[in-house]
Amino acid sequence: MIVYNVPSRTGVDIPVSVYQHLAQIPNIAGVKEASGDITKIAKIRASCPAEFSVWSGNDDQPAAIMALGGSGVISVVSNVLPEQTQSMALAALDGDFDTAADLQIRLLPLIEALFSEVNPIPVKAAMKLIGYDCGECRLPLTPISQENMKKLKSILLPN
Repeated sequence: MIVYNVPSRTGVDIPVSVYQHLAQIPNIAGVKEASGDITKIAKIRASCPAEFSVWSGNDDQPAAIMALGGSGVISVVSNVLPEQTQSMALAALDGDFDTAADLQIRLLPLIEALFSEVNPIPVKAAMKLIGYDCGECRLPLTPISQENMKKLKSILLPN
C-alpha cells in the first residue's frame, strides 16, 4: 500500500510523526508525498526506516526529492512524455543530478500547462492532442479552457 499525501486535494497534510508510525506497518511501502515541502522530505527520510519509500507526488520536484533519497515519482507528466520522465528519474536514481535537473527543467513548461486547471482536465486534453482518446471529463469537471488548450498545443505540437 502507498499512502497518498496530496494536501491541495484533501485539505490535510500528513505530519512526519504519522509516517513514523505508518513505517512500522509491513504492508505500507511508503508515501506519494505531494506537500511541496522539501524540508519535510528530508525529515521523513531522516526519521523513517530506509525501506519506507518516498515518491515525489509533484512533477516539478522529483530530482530534488530523489537527491534526498526519494525512490522516484508518481507522475502526471509521465502520461504524456513517459520516456523523458523515465530518463529524468533514472538519471536521478543513478546519482546523475546534473542530467536529472536538466531533464526536469525541460519538462517544466509542460508540467505547468498540465497543472493549469484541475487534474485530470489538462492531462486528458494533452493525451488527445498526442493521439490517445481517453474520453471526456465527467461533471463536475469541464473541458479545458481555450487559453489553456492553446498553451498545451504550443508545447506539444509546436509546428
